[in-house]
Amino acid sequence: MNKIVEKKELAPNIFSLDIYAPRVAASALPGQFVIVIADEYSERIPLTISDYDLEKGTVQIVVQASGQSTKKICKLNKGDYLKDFVGPLGRPSEFCNMDLDTLKNKKYLFVAGGVGTAPVYPQARFFKEHGLHCDIILGAKNKEFVILEEKLKSVCDNLYICTDDGSYEFKGMVTARLDDLYENQGKKYDQCVCIGPMIMMKFVCLTTKKYNLPTIVSLNPIMVDGTGMCGACRCLVDGKTKFACVDGPEFDGHLVDWDSAMSRSKQYIDNFKTKELSEHKNNLDGLNVTDANLENKKINDVKIEKAKDRWKRTPIAEQDPNVRNKNFDEVCLGYTPQEAVVEASRCLNCKVPGCVKGCPVSIDIPGFIKEIANANFEQSAKVLSMYTALPAVCGRVCPQESQCEKGCVLVKKGDAVSIGKLERFAADYARENNVKLNQSLKKLDKKVAIIGAGPAGLTCAGELAKMGYQVTIFEALQKSGGVLVYGIPEFRLPKKIVEAEVENIKNLGVKIENDVIVGRTVTIDSLIDEGFEAIFIGSGAGLPRFMGIPGENLNGVYSANEFLTRNNLMKSFDKEYDTPVNVGEKIAVIGGGNVAMDAARVAKRLGGDVSILYRRTEKELPARIEEVGHAKEEGIDFQMLTAPTEIIADEKGWVKSLKCVRNELGEPDASGRRSPVPIEGSEFLADFQTVIMALGTSPNPLIAHTTKNLEINKKGGIVINEEAVTSRENIFAGGDAVTGSATVILAMGAGKKAAKSIDEYLRNQTVK
Repeated sequence: MNKIVEKKELAPNIFSLDIYAPRVAASALPGQFVIVIADEYSERIPLTISDYDLEKGTVQIVVQASGQSTKKICKLNKGDYLKDFVGPLGRPSEFCNMDLDTLKNKKYLFVAGGVGTAPVYPQARFFKEHGLHCDIILGAKNKEFVILEEKLKSVCDNLYICTDDGSYEFKGMVTARLDDLYENQGKKYDQCVCIGPMIMMKFVCLTTKKYNLPTIVSLNPIMVDGTGMCGACRCLVDGKTKFACVDGPEFDGHLVDWDSAMSRSKQYIDNFKTKELSEHKNNLDGLNVTDANLENKKINDVKIEKAKDRWKRTPIAEQDPNVRNKNFDEVCLGYTPQEAVVEASRCLNCKVPGCVKGCPVSIDIPGFIKEIANANFEQSAKVLSMYTALPAVCGRVCPQESQCEKGCVLVKKGDAVSIGKLERFAADYARENNVKLNQSLKKLDKKVAIIGAGPAGLTCAGELAKMGYQVTIFEALQKSGGVLVYGIPEFRLPKKIVEAEVENIKNLGVKIENDVIVGRTVTIDSLIDEGFEAIFIGSGAGLPRFMGIPGENLNGVYSANEFLTRNNLMKSFDKEYDTPVNVGEKIAVIGGGNVAMDAARVAKRLGGDVSILYRRTEKELPARIEEVGHAKEEGIDFQMLTAPTEIIADEKGWVKSLKCVRNELGEPDASGRRSPVPIEGSEFLADFQTVIMALGTSPNPLIAHTTKNLEINKKGGIVINEEAVTSRENIFAGGDAVTGSATVILAMGAGKKAAKSIDEYLRNQTVK
């Protein structure tokens, strides 16, 4: 929570707010922005920083009340608190890193309009403080909307004010004032920096182009996370897709595709589709896997009985497909205690258990299942807690069929033991019965920093805390869990489950600081300066991939990350929340992994007619068999051997249809799967109004770009050795930040391995 220490009204519905945020104030530079969240139900609003004071620890933002969330921010008063205040984000202005002697020989012109006037102030102040020179054109609708006049005068050589109606100083728009300076006053500049409404920036760029005046613009497009994870802020610059939050927000204005940028910025102005779909609410009140007949009775009253057929798995209850595809409640209802006992009895307690070999975190699977078979549910949960920090999560989302259950000896003649469902049962029992899983731990005088509160980071933190280390996790989002909260839907993994697992890790003594962007708010090296002796990078792979086909920047095209984040983290399906989402009647999901299944099933629950387009056959689908089956049951259409080649727009810049091609399978590629080969003459058009790209993700480059001597590979992954050590001996890494997008359990395995290596490293340092 960040306190508002000052509030001023600058113009009608425009306010400046000074926010107490010492970390952000200490790191902020001109040109950067913050993400602001007013309350639990609000959107993540990007706002460019308009001032910062290191001594006071404050950051100033200027907000115009327009949408629901900005209106909420503007209603807050001095002494109130913002729920979240994240930053600084984006790259600082280019001149911050330029040689001062070079800058002294250049004359800068800043052009500001509307609330874009505010972020010009720290830029011009930078010039003033470094003995540099600049002029400013300030444009406003009329005199009433001229803001920050005196502040701007104090940091520039000349302030040229213009109003559209001529009510104050020069009459005309900023472009007319720019023409006047060049044509009538003989002014010449070396660089223009323009910040304001998109339409203004577009026409300023058209004007400066005729004077051969290089122009930088600051884009503030639609964003969800602001860290490069969702791809919502993508824009075309010089024909290439750029992300404003990572590559910008400042770009060469003469290379920006303004028509595309303005079209994308308007896609939620009339959010009628969200209003129509708002009835699809999440009704989850918490899970209860206990049979009604056993309520208020002791667990020991459960009848101990063996399965009648050892080779056949005990069925588990699920919501009816035609009911669940219209709600966000959990699909699988879980075993009752009696069912869990019966299913656990199928385990042979092998002397050399193949299931353990298949588990990336090496859980004592026969050990915890044996306790369930004897109705000792509390002890079963305690056995699990010795090996995994996230048992309730893993029991729900891990691909057991290709890991632990694949090694079960029973698969030779029948069904594997339902290891995942039993793990879920034990973890749910512990949570619902307030079982204390960890004893008080003695603490070592050694600090370890963890970057990212996703599966890898949480696991590494939990393991290190059990060893006695003082562990702090730094997480970019307002909630902890990483992909568990923003990527996996509620109906597969209820967020209350994630919150409980995170709370268990905090109970070990782990501290979590949310809303901290490592690489912006702090850096790896600044954390080392703060006394952290080792650092684990588990920041995940949040940079979405696109196909590179025409039309990907049309309205109605989402990355799966953006689409799922809007729904899972920001709850756009719920009318109580401000974050919008637009889906058409027909929705195409491109891809065949678990993320594609998640996106398709969410889209179905929003009322769409959903098709999954996959370039290979069903046999090659990388998604879990269970998830594919659930998607089919819920009415998702699968179009195999199909690949889009172009997205077609309607007259308003929205998705109208997909141009596709049919494939056939050729020779195997590097992954061992047969490569899709387009069939000549098989092109066809299919009507869709929404396209969701679920093509995988890459590691976010932010940490690598801001950490000296940290080696990365050509795919952007952090390079590590077998002990999870990076190119710097006190920095470790694991999970998707190293491998690219993979499974939750593999990330957990990487976090556990890194914790062991960190422990060995720090103990060796003590010996030295």
